[in-house]
Amino acid sequence: MTITEFKTVGLIGKYNDTSAEETLQSLKRFFSDKGLDILLDEGTANNLPNLELTIVDRNQLGERCDLVIVVGGDGSLLNAARSLANFGVPLVGINLGRLGFLTDISPDMLETCLSDILQGDYQAEERFLLHARIERDGEIISESFAFNDVVLHKWDIARMIEIDTYIDDRFVNTIRADGLIVSSPTGSTAYALSGGGPIIQSNLDAVVIVPICPHTMTNRPIVVDANSVIKTVVATHNQAQVTCDGQINLGLSGGEQVIIEKHAMPVRLIHPSKYDYFEVLRAKLQWGGRMEDKKTS
Repeated sequence: MTITEFKTVGLIGKYNDTSAEETLQSLKRFFSDKGLDILLDEGTANNLPNLELTIVDRNQLGERCDLVIVVGGDGSLLNAARSLANFGVPLVGINLGRLGFLTDISPDMLETCLSDILQGDYQAEERFLLHARIERDGEIISESFAFNDVVLHKWDIARMIEIDTYIDDRFVNTIRADGLIVSSPTGSTAYALSGGGPIIQSNLDAVVIVPICPHTMTNRPIVVDANSVIKTVVATHNQAQVTCDGQINLGLSGGEQVIIEKHAMPVRLIHPSKYDYFEVLRAKLQWGGRMEDKKTS
């Protein structure tokens, strides 16, 4: 039996997708051989009934597990991070997706990497979530967490919207644009990057605000302290909505405010010991190396 700080392990598979079953079965065998307790996310169990493990909901997963393994793509890990936001349980991502910025262990390296992690040979990282809430006259209408970004955007209209932005109750500007992205460092390589925003190193305590297709080209991305309170108001009465991580949609009506803050409880990520953030960027964004390196490769 492996002596490890992780005694109970939770498993989460890609939502409504059977492609994770083989990897989950491998994880079941691996952790069973190590003598660890294994709990299975109920949503995964509904989709993959043949795993024959103890089934629990997300709250129980957060309360009872020392480690949670997420099998899928970055979207699966975003979902897990939001649902486990208040528990502080460490997350490990097994990549079955395309990019894999967050899910950085490939299935063929699964046993090697997880053996090292169980022996304490790993890198631990803390990142923060954003919390978005929609308020009307001081009353919270709806709210959600976001690991990547909170996006205020037009709904089903082919015209710009006007957005007033405030930081710590100080007026910043009014923009006419297709929308506005408020991104954590984790999300700086996602939608914010496509919108022309900067890449923010994952351990920085900062948030980037990126306008989407602004009418005035002088409206540029702004990087602000992550402890700021960001408030936005749609100045026009056009239909708009708020989207968290591209997965949660919150309706927005005229006169409502969107307030975005850093969540107090961090997301704890576990990486293989040789994890290198800049190596991930080079690989995923296909940054070139030196010409002499290319000639010898």
